[in-house]
Amino acid sequence: MNRYDFTKRSAVVTGGAQGIGYAVAERLLQGGARVALWDQDQAALRAAKDTLAQFGDVETLTVDITDRDAVRQAADTTVARLGAIDALVHSAGIAGANAPLADYSADEWSRVIDVDLNAAFHVNQAVVKTMIARGYGRIVNIASIAGKEGNPNASAYSAAKAGLIALTKSLGKETATLDIAVNAITPAAARTKIFDQMAQQHIDYMLSKIPRGRFVDVKEIASMVAWLASEENSFTTGAVFDLSGGRATY
Repeated sequence: MNRYDFTKRSAVVTGGAQGIGYAVAERLLQGGARVALWDQDQAALRAAKDTLAQFGDVETLTVDITDRDAVRQAADTTVARLGAIDALVHSAGIAGANAPLADYSADEWSRVIDVDLNAAFHVNQAVVKTMIARGYGRIVNIASIAGKEGNPNASAYSAAKAGLIALTKSLGKETATLDIAVNAITPAAARTKIFDQMAQQHIDYMLSKIPRGRFVDVKEIASMVAWLASEENSFTTGAVFDLSGGRATY
């Protein structure tokens, strides 16, 4: 395993109490980072802090990322505790219901867009302001292959992740003249608790589309994120990195 140097660096990981966010937090801590986990699940946050503390300094904040004011307060609190936010890995999100667009609930559509896209705006905006003020930062947004290709019976999720890709590209261009890199990754599905939100038929569909014949492991995702969040990523910005196991064709 490559070790990227995060000594004297501080990072925020949203959705960091479990799944992809947890794996990323562990990897950053192993590189010497101080990490703040932002999550809505207080019990999961406590458990994550207990297990991650063996790797380094972990802070936790209970945050509803759909609440813009709460996100701003979380950013201010994190800066006060850690001194700065050098890296942001925005991993929090939901899958939403599986249903054809013709039958998709308008309320469910709004819920998924709010959590997966509007909240990403709140988080990116609050954190990038602190990075611009310092002239340094790394942002990695966790999108999805669904945002590139569109998954049937997952229109809200696919649309939200496509929007997150575009948001990433826009912000990457806006900060390109600074030492701030803003990139996204588009993994295939990983077997995490988000599967509990999906119909088995949809899970089987996603697996059938992956040429490698398996789901991506969260540690594989963390490996790519670690480089993108590191100081070594000093040129690439506004880009989208594929982890689809061969599914993506562009």
